[in-house]
Amino acid sequence: MLLRLRCLLAGLWAGLILTLGAVAAPALFALLERSDAGRVAGRYFMIEAYAGLAAGVLLLLIERQLAGRAAEAGAAGSRFSREMLLVLGALFCTVAGYFALQPMMEQARQGQGALSFGQLHGISSALFVLKGALVLALAWRAAPSGAR
Repeated sequence: MLLRLRCLLAGLWAGLILTLGAVAAPALFALLERSDAGRVAGRYFMIEAYAGLAAGVLLLLIERQLAGRAAEAGAAGSRFSREMLLVLGALFCTVAGYFALQPMMEQARQGQGALSFGQLHGISSALFVLKGALVLALAWRAAPSGAR
């Protein structure tokens, strides 16, 4: 049951990230004025950040349980798995990329802060891409070996 839930959550999270980054945001900027597209995209990224936190915490709990079972069975020497590292990395990217940088981006729009909006946006985008890669790797590792 936990293996299926892990696969489902990782796949849904990866799908959300890919859809938002590769489809929704580019479509918004192609169809709407820049300021309107930015507001709507900001709302989408906020939804993804909170959904990502929820998925990440659930996945971390699942991975902790699975790693504990594997350690008790003697299959692995540690209760800290590679999958846990992927989840923690994705959670870090979510917290840093949205919850830390978003307020700084608002300040930069008002001419405050040490970095420009463009620089902060670039950092945020890089963290989003890294998060996508980490979650895709997690989804790949979570898939049953026969499906790979």
